[in-house]
Amino acid sequence: MNIKVISSDHLGIYANVACMLHCLATPFLFISQSEFSTLSHEIPFFWQSINYLLLIISFAAIFRSVQNSTNLYIKIFLITAWFFLSFFIINEGLEAYHIPELFTYSAAITLSALHIYNLKYCTCKDDECCVHKV
Repeated sequence: MNIKVISSDHLGIYANVACMLHCLATPFLFISQSEFSTLSHEIPFFWQSINYLLLIISFAAIFRSVQNSTNLYIKIFLITAWFFLSFFIINEGLEAYHIPELFTYSAAITLSALHIYNLKYCTCKDDECCVHKV
């Protein structure tokens, strides 16, 4: 039996793409439900909890990627992008400020791009690589 271990950067990419798909699917979910019931602006708890589950998975991927990255700037950008994404998602749940969805998508795309860059150029391949400790 061959079990393949997924890298933290791959996990981060998958989590961010799932987040974007989840956000894109939300309007279609409400449109399809409007035919069966009165139009409601409340988001079902299950659907909203997916946001927070994906944030937790994304945080775990960031945490591990930062440990394995060889580039200090990528580490900082990964953490910063995750904080922005978290802020936008939590803000959306609390409805504190009206921020266009474009910012949430931009943060998720940026985070995915940083994971791809880290995976390609900045990840340690073994325990002997030169990681700059802060």
